[in-house]
Amino acid sequence: MAPQGKLDLDPEAVRTARRLAARAAEPIIEMARSHTTVSVERALLRLAGLTGADADGLPWVNHLADAVRDQVGLEHGLALPVWDALLAGPHGSLDDLARAAAAGRVRFRLPSGTDAAHARKAAAEAARGGIARIDRRRAERDRMLAELPAPDSADPPQPLVYLIVATGDIYEDIPQAQAAAREGADVVAVIRSTGQSLLDFVPEGATREGYAGTYATRENFRLMRAALDDVSRELGRYVRLTNYASGLCMPEIAALAGLERLDMMLNDCMYGIIFRDINPRRTFIDQRFSRQVHARAGIVINTGEDNYLTTADAVDAAHTVVVSQLLNERFGHEAGLADAQLGLGHAFEIDPAVPESFRLELAHAQLVRELFPGAPLKYMPPTKHMTGNIFAGYLLDAFFNLAGVMTGQSIILIGMMTEGIHTPWLSDRDLALENVRYVRDACGSLAEDFAPRPDGMIVQRARRVLAESVELLERVADDGLLNAIAEGTFGVTRRPPDGGKGLDGVVPRADGYFNPAIDILDTEDPHAGGTAGAAQQEVPA
Repeated sequence: MAPQGKLDLDPEAVRTARRLAARAAEPIIEMARSHTTVSVERALLRLAGLTGADADGLPWVNHLADAVRDQVGLEHGLALPVWDALLAGPHGSLDDLARAAAAGRVRFRLPSGTDAAHARKAAAEAARGGIARIDRRRAERDRMLAELPAPDSADPPQPLVYLIVATGDIYEDIPQAQAAAREGADVVAVIRSTGQSLLDFVPEGATREGYAGTYATRENFRLMRAALDDVSRELGRYVRLTNYASGLCMPEIAALAGLERLDMMLNDCMYGIIFRDINPRRTFIDQRFSRQVHARAGIVINTGEDNYLTTADAVDAAHTVVVSQLLNERFGHEAGLADAQLGLGHAFEIDPAVPESFRLELAHAQLVRELFPGAPLKYMPPTKHMTGNIFAGYLLDAFFNLAGVMTGQSIILIGMMTEGIHTPWLSDRDLALENVRYVRDACGSLAEDFAPRPDGMIVQRARRVLAESVELLERVADDGLLNAIAEGTFGVTRRPPDGGKGLDGVVPRADGYFNPAIDILDTEDPHAGGTAGAAQQEVPA
């Protein structure tokens, strides 16, 4: 087959890269299929409807999971011991059972025979109820997308404008999010409180204190979703909501996001490992389940490759971004995500002092666009080289917006001229939205006219990054992804397979392991019941 696309990429090189990514991912997928974690098991309880926490804020799902683990272990899953105890009585609900377990008044066992069959059936019905709610919330999104089209189109023009709010107080976040939507934001992300990744529980209720962000809780999800639904109806266009499914409670947060109809979730295969020192094995096992839930819920994931370029050089490490994107794609597909749900991340992070830096940025952005033509790519603004000079920063953000339009990016996070100086004020966000609106409206369909010169600098640079990506994937496939992470291949940070936080929550599955939520997600087509939210958007080829 002849080279194709604006960059004339060699199709065989692209196929080789994907083949190597699949080989590198396979041992990780097998590990995820043969292990469980405390958070995967707690996610089942959340799908079954268990909510609330004790007076100290520790959720009942944690109490119940800990009691079962202490008495019979988790290698067979929580489902059989929990629903066996529930059927045996005298506890009338999961909530009653969890409270009694926390007080040490329940003896759990691993049932067999008829008792096991009855527990299996009851647990499956409970899991089915939670997944049915996720299906209903997905159908609500589809209806709203159909009922609230943007003027003159089926959806807002691309790239979608993505904006962060992060006051720490959900009741302050809500008016800021609504104001951002009125000023043109298509996607609102409620950035998560610093350190929540490292909590092995999900806080309950509405929260009013957070550090550089707001806690991800089910009630906070519900409140913000309702507020954005209100402003969506006011504006006549659907405003998307994003949060973070990462850290030690990734599966539980994913389940809560599906239950409360979030539209996008930050969910990356290596971010928590590299930047939060969460154990690699725990991360990959948790991630598979969380992505299965996202697939079922029609949620678009956003991956975090942009973060590598905050610690590594954006030119020298460009190929590590592509390798991670290919791995994220493979892990996502295996978990059931469609291309239209793969919001693969990359960033405009080349030092502006580098000669022809803008041409290099165009090469990298166009390469990603052509490698993943069906994915709603998320393009991140400059942060590393924002110096505090707000005028230079505003100009650099305009160049970023221009690159996003020229290369047909799907989602762009607005750049802030005050990046690194303070938490942006509303006026800062207003100026940033004005910047991106001007560039997007002035350029229109400029991507149609952007055609790099054959064998010119942009084309040659893109081909070189692809070649370096294939070389790295060969090494990763041969040596193992866990070893590559341990050697600092991504983000120049070394994370050994048995280091980091959360390894004690990893459990090999025994023969007879049972988790009805996994059974449903493993065996049913996640897209049979509706169209993913992202599939309503056209993605430029």
